[in-house]
Amino acid sequence: VQLQASGGGLVQAGGSLRLSCAASGSTSTLDVMGWYRQAPGKQRLLVARITSGGSTNYADSVKGRFTISRDNRENTVYLQMNSLKPEDTAVYYCKGSSWIKDYWGQGTLVTVSS
Repeated sequence: VQLQASGGGLVQAGGSLRLSCAASGSTSTLDVMGWYRQAPGKQRLLVARITSGGSTNYADSVKGRFTISRDNRENTVYLQMNSLKPEDTAVYYCKGSSWIKDYWGQGTLVTVSS
């Protein structure tokens, strides 16, 4: 399985971005897809995740502002980020999980200016 993340960039506070993560390979094995982020000098933390059935979980810091969605036919997971804040600045990574293994995509940088 390969994961390709895209959609990062520079945005002003209050703005929006949409991240995409396209999966290829044995994508039928992927159950949970998620987005994580890592700010400079900090740990990589969960932002949001979604199961193959559509159940979602969000970090408290992004609830009400971010929405994760998944297109199983296109093997793509999205993260719609609204009302962005400077503290959302980080490298965002997508992750796909099967029963036996986790897969990580390369990061995409999101920078929110104040």
